[in-house]
Amino acid sequence: MIYSLRGILALVEQNFIVVECAGVGYGVRTSAYTLGKLPRAGEEVKIFTHLSVREDAVELFGFMSQQELRLFRLLTGVTGVGPKAAVAILSELPPDRLMLAVAAKDAKAITQAPGVGPKLAGRIVLELGDKIGSDELASGLSPSGGAPIPSGEESNAGEAVSALVALGYGPSEAAAAVSKQKNPDAPVQELIKGALRQLGGQK
Repeated sequence: MIYSLRGILALVEQNFIVVECAGVGYGVRTSAYTLGKLPRAGEEVKIFTHLSVREDAVELFGFMSQQELRLFRLLTGVTGVGPKAAVAILSELPPDRLMLAVAAKDAKAITQAPGVGPKLAGRIVLELGDKIGSDELASGLSPSGGAPIPSGEESNAGEAVSALVALGYGPSEAAAAVSKQKNPDAPVQELIKGALRQLGGQK
């Protein structure tokens, strides 16, 4: 198993890079999200990788973070999601947004990825919802300053998300806005007002 590559970034193309390690150039397929975080060509880079072996192809997929690699592997574990489809999803929905969509059961957000229809998106939300724990969800959002996403409607935060959805906001959009409030246990109305300011719906 090739767990990671550390070497010189020799080539960058659309969803494809070459990392040169000890004189050997490894072709790696990757997401638009990872492409946006890469250093310049000619500089050193470390990529976390997954080797996909199929009857018709042997391909290396790689990502800048272990979190994105884990989501890639979870996605390819869903029936009907191959490696290229997983890359397409991660290109359209970076790790934090994908986890928000799963937490909010927002299958529609996942259909934004090319080739992903409503039925497949629904299956992804259903299967990943059981595999992405609340601790991982919280840690995945912490770099952007967000609080843990509410996982149910019993909490004040969950009720606030439901109210925002009723106002016409998308589930993942509403969950993201509520997650950025400093106190997720604040009264529901306070959370709604803060989220609306976050969404630009109220000054």
